[in-house]
Order: sequence, then C-alpha cells, then structure tokens
Amino acid sequence: MNRSQRKAAFNGLIVSALSGLLASGCSRAGVVLGQTPVDLSLPEGIAVGFNHRTGHRYRSPLSGAWRTGDNLEQMLIEAIQSAEEEILVAVQDLSLPRIAQSLVAATGKGVSVKVILENNYSTPWSQQHELDLSRHGRQRLQRLRALADEDQNGLISLEEAQNHDALRILQNGPIPWIDDTEDGSKGSGLMHHKFVVIDGERVITGSANFTNSGMHGDAGAPQTRGNVNHLISIQSPSLATVFKEEFVQMWGDGPGGSNDSRFGRSKTAKSLQTLKVGSVNIKVLFPPHAKTHPGHGLAVIEDQLGGAQKTIDLALFVFSAQQLTNKLAERLSAEVKLRLLADPGFASRSFSEVLDLLGVALPDRFCKVEAGNQPLNQPLKGIGTPGLARGDKLHHKFAVIDNEKVITGSFNWSPAAAHTNDETLLVIHSPKLAAHFTREMNRMWRSAELGITPRTQRKLDRQRAKCGSGV
Repeated sequence: MNRSQRKAAFNGLIVSALSGLLASGCSRAGVVLGQTPVDLSLPEGIAVGFNHRTGHRYRSPLSGAWRTGDNLEQMLIEAIQSAEEEILVAVQDLSLPRIAQSLVAATGKGVSVKVILENNYSTPWSQQHELDLSRHGRQRLQRLRALADEDQNGLISLEEAQNHDALRILQNGPIPWIDDTEDGSKGSGLMHHKFVVIDGERVITGSANFTNSGMHGDAGAPQTRGNVNHLISIQSPSLATVFKEEFVQMWGDGPGGSNDSRFGRSKTAKSLQTLKVGSVNIKVLFPPHAKTHPGHGLAVIEDQLGGAQKTIDLALFVFSAQQLTNKLAERLSAEVKLRLLADPGFASRSFSEVLDLLGVALPDRFCKVEAGNQPLNQPLKGIGTPGLARGDKLHHKFAVIDNEKVITGSFNWSPAAAHTNDETLLVIHSPKLAAHFTREMNRMWRSAELGITPRTQRKLDRQRAKCGSGV
C-alpha cells in the first residue's frame, strides 16, 4: 500500500471512529426496530466529533460505562497512530496519558514529535505541590492524582506517576516540548491553541483541550461528561502548511535554545488567509493582533455576522465583546433570527455580553459597571444557557450563519482572544458541515433555560442591594 492509499484508509478510519464503530469499544447506540439510523454527510476530507452528541456512544475511560457522544480522545489517538513523518501539537493542556503514550510510540517508529503547551500546564503534575498552586491548580492536581491512584491507597507510587502523568511520559519518551515562556518572557496572555498537524497533510483542531475534563468528565464525579466540546479533522496539505507556519513561529529553535520562540504579540501578525479544501472555502486567522489592525479576530467575526441574512446560531464559552453585541443588534433589526447559548458560569459575569442582550447591567464586586457597557433597550428572547451536569462547561466557540457557514476554533469571543492570546479562528463555508453544528445546537437547545435564569436574577438582586445602579 503506497502513501496516498494509506492516507485514504486513514480518512476512512477517522470517519469510522466518529461513527462509533472503532474496534476499541465505540459502538453505534441502539435504535428502535424498524428504524434506519440516519447520519449527516460531510465534505470530502473533513470529519467532526462532538463529545456530548446523541446517536453515538463509547465506553468512558473514567468509569468503563457506556456513554453518549463521540470519543474525541480516540479520534486524536487514531490520527497520531497514522503518522509516518511528523506530528506537531500545540495545546493549552495535555494531561491524557494515552495520548502521551501514543506520541511516544510514534517516535519509536521514527516520527518526529514536537509539543507546545501553555506555561500554566507545562509542569508534570507528579512534580507539583499543592501549596505552590492556585485553587484551580489544586483542584486539577487532586483530580489527576485520583485517576493515577490505581490501588486506591491515597498515595501515588513512582510507577503510578510514570504510567499516568502525561508530561512525565513525554519526558521519559523523550519528546521535546516548550511553553510560552521559551521566548524569555513570563508567558503570553494564553497559549490557547488546540491543534495537531499530521505529516504536513492533516489538521485536527477545535475547542477541546486534551484532558479528561475537556472530553470525558471529572475524576470522582460520575455525573460529569466533560466540558461540551468538538474537534474537526481536515485533510489538506495547504491548510496543514498554514498551521505549521504558526507552529514554527512559536517553536523557534526549540527548548533551551536562543529564545527565538515567538508568542502573543511578538509573532509576525498575519491577516486572514483563504484556502480551498476540495469544494470548501476555509478562512484561517491566528490571533493576536493589535487593536488597530483592521483584520483582528473580533473584526473578522463582526464581518461574518454582518453578512447573515436569515439565521445566526451561537454556542459560546465566553462572550465579552461589545462590538459583536452591536452587530447582532443590527442584524436583528434586519429580522435575522438569533439563538445564543452561553456557558452558565460565564453568562452571568459582570463583563458578559449575554447580560447586554438580555437588557441588564451587572455591577462587579467593586460596584463598577464596565466602561462602554450598552445593554439593549429591548431584551432578546433567544438567549439562554444549556442544561449541564454540575462541573461541566459549555466550552464550544462556534457560530452557524444561515445554515451555510461555521465559525469555530479555540477563539473565545473576547478582547483577550483577539489582542493577547495565541488562538485559532476558522471560518468554514460548507452547508454540509454547518448541518452538524446546527444539530449540536438543536441538541443543547432542547435542554436550555432561556432569559434571565433564577441564578442570574439572584446575583442581580444581591449586587443591586449592595451597589445600587453601579458607578
């Protein structure tokens, strides 16, 4: 079998993985007798997985129980196993030991592997101490220790650490990695990418970090199913070249070199690039950019929203950009229909644009209202939060416009994403792909709580009692 045949076979394998038919334990969910399972088609060379979707199921690596959703971890592992020459990984957080083991196994076949991480997540957890960590860091460490404690004795042995600490597995590989302090700084805003480039031919990217919390759920919390996420696999040498160029800027000469790595605003800022993948047009942007740059990430999204004629569906982890609220209000005045679902934890924060769309302002803990805050005079009806298990977050960052165009990537809809962080932003024009994201939106919409929720109302009442109208 030649290389092109092997790649074609791999493309089919990815689609099979996302259809729940992997030999590793994925299986199509049962259906009522007499019904024929119907799935949506995809553009050639493109596959997409949603870890909470209905209709597919797999065995959870946390509990061994069947659960609904696509196995995003297995999707990544299959891609890694297909590599013959090179694997480039840029991800905020990598703590899944099976992914690390797959990367080490790839090096054993002669594949070159390089990894870039965010500096807050670039130390092997078995080498950390709780007293040195933030509250979030302590919680993360406790969950990782619980997963590694095979004999449940409350202690982590050297063998357990070597088997379960993903970065220690890479360290022993040995696989080189750097973080965003490699340029000699204290780090960029966030190295927030989530992408893998395989053999200069395939890109896998989306909203998911490579963690149990990002895909499967939290240790010791069986009700959780992981933050609501997706990954897209795209077979395209031209797209892979663009992603590799971004990786090379950040990597420089690698660990311990001459500090020529470039992150954040130190990178050479590039404008939106347009590529053709088969019949699909894909636009790619790698923030950050200066606020004065005419094509920064928020400006790109504003332009895409401005072209909406019929419908806009949004599923967002963070939404804090006033200019996008203004653009949505403009499109609504043109009778474009809007559905927006936001993460419950972020939706009710004082800087949230979700509150603006609901026509309310929330003073922060200092009793100040955000400068330039402009709540709508008439609250919108199609705004809400999805029903999630306690501990799970809506971590998507996607939009579907007119059922034809998808905006996605690691890019949260915030000034920090546009002007500070290392991010991926994609605009993909494909009705076939859009149908998959619309189905995900419909799934979440069925359990959504619309308008000002009781939780948000209680928060508003507390702050108004404390602050009055704010300053």
